[in-house]
Amino acid sequence: MQLRIPGPTPCPPQALQAMTMQMINHRGEEFSEILNSITGKLKQVFQTKGDILLLTASGTGGLEAAIVNTLSPGDKVLAVSIGVFGDRFADIAEQYGAEVNRLNFEWGKPADPEVIGKALRSDGAIKAVLVTHNETSTGVTNSLGKISTIVKEFDKLLLVDAVSSLGCINLPVDNWNCDVVITGSQKGWMVPPGLTMVSMNEKAWQAYAHAKMPRFYWDFGKARDYLQKGQTPWTPAISTCYAMDATLDLMLDEGLPNIFARHARVAQQVRDGIKSLGLALFPQEDYASNTVTAVNASDKIDVPKLIQLLRDEYDVVIAGGQRKLAGKIFRIGHLGWVNDNDAKIVLKALTEALPRVRK
Repeated sequence: MQLRIPGPTPCPPQALQAMTMQMINHRGEEFSEILNSITGKLKQVFQTKGDILLLTASGTGGLEAAIVNTLSPGDKVLAVSIGVFGDRFADIAEQYGAEVNRLNFEWGKPADPEVIGKALRSDGAIKAVLVTHNETSTGVTNSLGKISTIVKEFDKLLLVDAVSSLGCINLPVDNWNCDVVITGSQKGWMVPPGLTMVSMNEKAWQAYAHAKMPRFYWDFGKARDYLQKGQTPWTPAISTCYAMDATLDLMLDEGLPNIFARHARVAQQVRDGIKSLGLALFPQEDYASNTVTAVNASDKIDVPKLIQLLRDEYDVVIAGGQRKLAGKIFRIGHLGWVNDNDAKIVLKALTEALPRVRK
């Protein structure tokens, strides 16, 4: 089966094989070696010298953890949103009592760094900026480097949702001065759901020292303390850790520049193929994501019927639109364990299926 949704993504044989290993003592030497191995390799992919924390959770758990470890109720937050997951980041902050200023951009377009700068200039009390690097609901990648430059001009804390970008699209965490960066195992890391990985720099730890939002399971201080002993505070997803250790080896063997180039190449192949079928991309193409392609179905394509047909007759699984884009777009994921031939298979299936689902 061609699983081509924005996540979870297919797992290579090395990951699946690793997960068949027997359980071990998560307070013992064997797990300590694995955790230290994973953490060291993650630092290379994150391109950071800061701390990396491994939590048992989905990406959303990582977003919540980032909020509660750096903010206090009443803190002013600028939440930059270009889609569903930008909205979710803002919702979490609001749920915990932050005063959230929502800076919403039209879905399908990237956030404008200059507009972010104006918002920060108009309210000096803003403590943190929340931003999604890659918005899978619309197939758009924000110019995070430019956004970070603006945010750091005002010396604000920058919290980044990189769930669907890190490991696929270049994100040099230290060079871009990203204070907290969150990602999830089921995306570009080629591992089943179950782990969220978070980077923290010194500015983030300073914020942690003053943060007063409630936290227990998500407490980064506990995670850092236990990491020094080669442990996690709570029972980890041991089998998923086995897989992560294996796929990180694959990633580092391939090399980050090659990974980024492969994702860019496959994404361009999908975009070109979509346009050759007479369809239009949903996002502004200059900012189209290299991990997921969103296609405008307009009023010509029955999206639910297309998804069903591809699954039932072609063994290809794609995703529909979310919220107000339901029925209006469909999305093709191409991240993690993906190559040129995968794109060809999906495009061939679309070529055959589309005439049968046009309205």
